[in-house]
Amino acid sequence: MATATGQARPQEPQRARSGMFVALRVRDYPYLLVSGWLWNMCRWASGFLGAYLANRLSDSARLVQLTGVSLWVPLLFGGVLGGMISDRFDRRRTVVTQFLVLIPLAAAMGVAAITDVLRLWMVYPFLVVVGIGWVFDMTSRRAIVYDLVGAERLDNAMALESLSSASGLAIGTLIGGAAIQAVGVGAAYLCLSVLATLALLSFLRVPRVERTTLRNTEAPLQAFLAGFRLLRTERALVSVLGVTAVVNFFYFSFSPLVQVIASDFGVAAFLTGLLAAMLGVGMMVGSATVARQQPRRRGLVYVTGATLAMVVLTGFALSPFYAGSMACLLVSATGMGLFGSTQGTLVMTSVGPELRGRALGLLSMAIGTLPLGMIALGELAEIIGARWAIVTSAGVGLVTLGLSLLWRPDVLRLTS
Repeated sequence: MATATGQARPQEPQRARSGMFVALRVRDYPYLLVSGWLWNMCRWASGFLGAYLANRLSDSARLVQLTGVSLWVPLLFGGVLGGMISDRFDRRRTVVTQFLVLIPLAAAMGVAAITDVLRLWMVYPFLVVVGIGWVFDMTSRRAIVYDLVGAERLDNAMALESLSSASGLAIGTLIGGAAIQAVGVGAAYLCLSVLATLALLSFLRVPRVERTTLRNTEAPLQAFLAGFRLLRTERALVSVLGVTAVVNFFYFSFSPLVQVIASDFGVAAFLTGLLAAMLGVGMMVGSATVARQQPRRRGLVYVTGATLAMVVLTGFALSPFYAGSMACLLVSATGMGLFGSTQGTLVMTSVGPELRGRALGLLSMAIGTLPLGMIALGELAEIIGARWAIVTSAGVGLVTLGLSLLWRPDVLRLTS
């Protein structure tokens, strides 16, 4: 386990480096991975559907961005709470519960659309529920990943987790666009319910796993505050989270505006979904690279990926051609794949084993800066247009990333 100086913690064995899919050799991990993959399809398709409806019904960049805010805001306000729940309660039961809430709600949205009673305001609370499920998935299911595969295969398992998220993004947006164009919005929401059900069934195939640490028995308020105290004592964690917060505020905040850029090109729902899918395809390429190579200097890979992503994003925004925007988004997202596939591992290995749930909770809060970025970007897009708002966000993000690393450069020294 890496410390702030990049050295291995003595209690952790050296990580295995044999094969791109070595973690899949662990019994029952494939079921856990498939469950996360299907859940990611459902999550990303939910975001695509919400942004599509907002763009079609309102023609307002502000309201389109608000769909992203709704999806991501639970990570900002619920991250540490989710980490506390992961450390304190039964993680398996927590994951199952979020599925049992989401499945009927997605079906209800589908019925509402089919019967023509679905209104735009209904989309936002539904996305909040999806976002809450995301908090529990990040803090509970991913903690189960560590318990299941162990430290030796954690690097590879987290790269595969990132790959499943990226492919879920690509496939989920394609499913959303294709379903809307072929059978309508209502059927698309029913598809979400089916995906969530399949994810639940796959997760139920995973037996209860012995925790690597004892369940936390602190009082709830004490445990909640303890998560924030990590920010005073764990320099490496603060450095990782600083990069995460910058990238999510200035980079990922553009994703709902793909709908607006696609509208500028005059394309239909399927090609809109195809353009949005490039974000997932590129992340798959970056994640697969990390899973195969398992680079030792993963902190440097983390920062390099973020920098590449923000630089090339300007090409996506300024290209006058659909194909040009698609190519730039693919390359930009490849950088995000490098970033995303090292993120979870960096967080979990920068603290002691008894603090992983809380560290993941803080990670979800750092990711939760994204809705704030979406609000700012939406307002800027209303003033100067979506394209120049994206360019401005990427430029300011690069400067802020540099300042963050000057303040806390520890992440650059983290190794496996």
